[in-house]
Amino acid sequence: YSFQDEEDMFMVVDLLLGGDLRYHLQQNVHFNEGTVKLYICELALSLDYLQRYHIIHRDIKPDNILLDEHGHVHITDFNIATIVKGSEKASSMAGTKPYMAPEVFQAFMDGGPGYSYPVDWWSLGITAYELLRGWRPYEIHSATPIDEVLNMFKIERVHYSSAWCKGMIALLKKLLTKDPECRLSSLADIQSSPYLADVNWDAVLEKSVTPGFVPNKGRLNCDPTFELEEMILESKPLHKKKKRLAKNKSKDGAKETCPLNVHLQQCLETVRKEFIIFNREK
Repeated sequence: YSFQDEEDMFMVVDLLLGGDLRYHLQQNVHFNEGTVKLYICELALSLDYLQRYHIIHRDIKPDNILLDEHGHVHITDFNIATIVKGSEKASSMAGTKPYMAPEVFQAFMDGGPGYSYPVDWWSLGITAYELLRGWRPYEIHSATPIDEVLNMFKIERVHYSSAWCKGMIALLKKLLTKDPECRLSSLADIQSSPYLADVNWDAVLEKSVTPGFVPNKGRLNCDPTFELEEMILESKPLHKKKKRLAKNKSKDGAKETCPLNVHLQQCLETVRKEFIIFNREK
């Protein structure tokens, strides 16, 4: 559901109280193999859904994976997602460097053939590795030059923990295959993995498999200092919108009868009537 006024567009989305995976990594949460295995399955179903609608997310990473209060994962932040149809390829440099697939850098450097859905599955592999180990397989940062990144992909080998089971290592290797043509990049590919042979995919889809990590319901599960950004840096902060719009309307009484404002008031009234206050204690 969404609506807009003369300044902003408002999007009403599901309430997810578990925080994002980046926050929990920063809190030194240890994600065991069983938990990460379920995350891979749930995210594979999500990517399959996007793929059916020709969408490449292009920014899969712990920061953009939210947990609900039961511990199931949800993809968010579609700011740089793109749509490709048929044999179309994307070619623009988009994403977060440490999670971007080799073909994205290659397309930017030498105008290669472009890239498609496999880039999201590479990012899934990087994310899964990071959740298990606490750091990423390649020492890539936002300031790392692109030619240096490509050189890393050529000469560096990914090191897998000897504590991980062979099935998990084999799955990660297939997700982190540099050639997109050979990479696992569809739900069918993932489901064919021997490591996931025991997965009840219908149960995963219905979210009836209990995650190994459940966020603490008594905590905020985010860093409240990030909320200060809007109040300090935004030129038109939402918490001052009511006064700001009232001032604008007083300058031009005709705006009161503007069809857009009438529609906005109707939308706000609908939200007020139908909004159910969340009870965290339940």
